[in-house]
Amino acid sequence: MNAALALVNEGKKFMWDGRTLESREGASRVAESYRKDNFEVHMVEEEGKFFVYSRRVVKHSDISCSGAP
Repeated sequence: MNAALALVNEGKKFMWDGRTLESREGASRVAESYRKDNFEVHMVEEEGKFFVYSRRVVKHSDISCSGAP
C-alpha cells in the first residue's frame, strides 16, 4: 500500500514523511517528535497501517537579498 504524498485537512496541506508504520503507538511517537519541532501533525490509518503527515508554516525569514544577481 502506498500513502498519498500529500493530503489536505481542514484546508491545510500536509506532506507524508514517507514511512509506513505498523502500530498506532509508533505513529504517535513519530507525530510527537514532529510536534516538538513545531510541526502540525495529522495521522491516518489505512488497512491497519499508519501514516504521519506534517506541515509547518514559516513565520519569519532572516534571509535578505541585496543588489542584483
